[in-house]
Amino acid sequence: MINENSTKAEMLEAMKLQVCALEYASVELRNDRDLVLEAVRKNGWALEYASEALRNDREVVMEAVRENGLALEYASEELKADREFVIAAVKKNGDALRYASEELRADRDFVLAAVKQDGRALRYASEELQNDREVVMEAVKQNGWVLKYASEELRADREVVLEAVKKYSYALAYASEELKADREVVMAAVKQNGLALKYASEELRYDREIIDCGLGIKND
Repeated sequence: MINENSTKAEMLEAMKLQVCALEYASVELRNDRDLVLEAVRKNGWALEYASEALRNDREVVMEAVRENGLALEYASEELKADREFVIAAVKKNGDALRYASEELRADRDFVLAAVKQDGRALRYASEELQNDREVVMEAVKQNGWVLKYASEELRADREVVLEAVKKYSYALAYASEELKADREVVMAAVKQNGLALKYASEELRYDREIIDCGLGIKND
């Protein structure tokens, strides 16, 4: 049983079986660079239990976010504002953008790169960038679901919505009312998944051609 009195050797042995063993380490061992590196390589979340100094250590934090992007939550404020680290985290997990500095979440070039890695990053972009057509288009190309986080204006943009529903049929739910009544948009969605028809306008939900398309019936 490991505890704060356990030695470094005992902790290293424990890590073979218990990836979050660092949680039970002494203050001294949580500041042991070699031990913490070993811990975060096995489980990025272990960064939570590292000393403050090591949560600002570039190598330690990079190893953590490469293993689990969400480990960025426990990095120092300085590294949360570092483009290299946040991109590495987002590449592993798009939701990691939530832990980036406010400045980076409003940086167009940075967010554009992030959504190309993982469209889910749009969820944590600044409001201004959620209304940036190029940023949103790149995001929905990667993950149609994120149309949900686009501005109202862009959820009424036919080209953006078409791209989104082709990637994720249920994105139709987040389209403007006008586009839910657009035959081409609805057809593109139901081709992916017939169940998306429930998000179409009432008129199109009873359109025979669209219904048949959703059922995979070809009309010659």
